[in-house]
Amino acid sequence: MDKEKLWEKAIAFHGHVCPGIAIGYQAALYAIQLLDLTFSEDEGVVCISENDACGVDAIQAILGCSVGKGNLLFHMTGKQAFSFYCRKSGKSVRLVLRQRPAGMSREESLHYIKDGEPSALFDVKETKIALPEHARLFDSYVCECCGEVTGANWIRLQGGKKLCVDCADSYNRFSV
Repeated sequence: MDKEKLWEKAIAFHGHVCPGIAIGYQAALYAIQLLDLTFSEDEGVVCISENDACGVDAIQAILGCSVGKGNLLFHMTGKQAFSFYCRKSGKSVRLVLRQRPAGMSREESLHYIKDGEPSALFDVKETKIALPEHARLFDSYVCECCGEVTGANWIRLQGGKKLCVDCADSYNRFSV
């Protein structure tokens, strides 16, 4: 594994260098080390990110996790935490970024994270969420209001019509 090439790949994907991309870079490297991962051509590697910040781009570039393939999911907690799963081995790990020393500039933070040892940057914990199933394929229907094609999981039956979630009236007995 050529770490410098992976760093450059992450930066090229993300578009700039920042402490956030370094977080995802180190999380991906640590996951590779702990779970013996390689780039996921399909859904062999799964990542559940607890944030939608810059680091997620490094995970996409390095490990091949993506929303479109269904192997990058978000469980928004606002934490710099990432759960990685290897479908082949059944192993998983949750990496939680430790607090860095106070008073660092952005540049100092970048170097502290990028050049640090992953084991010093992250707490290794058990995953909280079970390995998600493979991504499903859904039938599609045409919304009888707007005419747009919508996946079956997002169609609502209302007044005998199939409506997308944008066109369907929401039901909430507590609204004013």
